[in-house]
Amino acid sequence: MNTMPEKPEVMTVVKNLIPRIVGKRITDCAIYWDNIIASPTPKEFKKKIIGQKINSITTRGKFIVIELDDYSLLIHLRMEGKFFFRNKGDEITKHEHVEFILDDEISFRYHDVRKFGKMYLIPKEDTYKVKPLSELGKEFYDDITEDYLFDKIHKLKLPIKTILLNQNIICGIGNIYDDEILFKSGISPMRRGCDISRNECLTIINNAKIILSEAVKLGGTTIKSFTSSEGVHGLFQAKLNVHGKKNALCPTCNSQIIVTHINGRGTYYCPKCQK
Repeated sequence: MNTMPEKPEVMTVVKNLIPRIVGKRITDCAIYWDNIIASPTPKEFKKKIIGQKINSITTRGKFIVIELDDYSLLIHLRMEGKFFFRNKGDEITKHEHVEFILDDEISFRYHDVRKFGKMYLIPKEDTYKVKPLSELGKEFYDDITEDYLFDKIHKLKLPIKTILLNQNIICGIGNIYDDEILFKSGISPMRRGCDISRNECLTIINNAKIILSEAVKLGGTTIKSFTSSEGVHGLFQAKLNVHGKKNALCPTCNSQIIVTHINGRGTYYCPKCQK
């Protein structure tokens, strides 16, 4: 599976970063691939971030939010972004695109084979007021009611599979957990949003909370492109019921799991259990 890290994986990354970088000050910064820096310009990014202390780290949707003295550093890992720690002066390898030197002489590096990841440096007071974070919907652990989800989807003719990937509704759900949530809810991924009842909305919300909470506890799902930091692997892949189970049998009814594409996204489901 070559899939973007989702909320549990991003939370696992943060959990591993906290003891390594919180409380450290950034004494230098080097950018080896300018396109990783979404905002401001690479020159301004480097000028503003040097001297800033790392005070805390959290997540918002699939974004890592690193709170500095005057700014928030937002990082989206996209498909293959990950972090490595090296000694200052160690050779920069081919896929290391941004390097932060910390005040303990450690080189904190952003590694991304496909170069899809993005970094934003935003004034701290604007962190949640401007894009990209201002557009995000609720987190799975927020107080989400069936009315909230129903109001968001009941006029939409898109498949529920596609709707749940919309980060403006419930952020942090990606392709893996989308499949798993719909399987546990007994809902076909092809069903249109406008055909989902209020009770089914509540079922989706409850199962999203259960599945994502369990995935966080287990460190996420280890997929082809994801390790949290220095090869730390998640364990939730052992709990997957349908995603990635091509030619396997449904654990509930023994029917063959179907693999299809919905709006370009690989989708796994049971045709008998999911209606």
